[in-house]
Amino acid sequence: MSESSESTNRRLLRARDLVDRTYAAPLDVPRLAQTAVMSPAHFAREFRRVFGETPHRYLQRRRIERAMFLLRTGDRPVSEICHAVGWSSIGTFGRVFRDVVGCSPSAFRERSRGREQVGPTSFAMRWQRPVTSSSFGEALDGAGS
Repeated sequence: MSESSESTNRRLLRARDLVDRTYAAPLDVPRLAQTAVMSPAHFAREFRRVFGETPHRYLQRRRIERAMFLLRTGDRPVSEICHAVGWSSIGTFGRVFRDVVGCSPSAFRERSRGREQVGPTSFAMRWQRPVTSSSFGEALDGAGS
């Protein structure tokens, strides 16, 4: 790996780590690109090349992963979980959750109840990780997500 691509990868990891730490905050491509010290268009292209998905899809997946955990482990209302993971619209949250997980947040909670929660193995973690489909929009605006 060349020194240039190693530097690019490090800067992209810095931006991805920002998403991982602040997934519930409004995030947009210009802010993430600034963290990676790149132009927004170049950042979006490089992020997809390196991580296999757009910054927007990555952010949505992280939010859905956290929502799945909160739905499995607590009794907070779905609307509260929606806002806790970064969505401002419960309708958008429900639609994206359904697209990614295959059922509504409430149905997921019901389906998850009664299952024995054993410490997750790497296989179980990979199996349960939500997969985004190509139907998601590519805009990363944080406000409507």
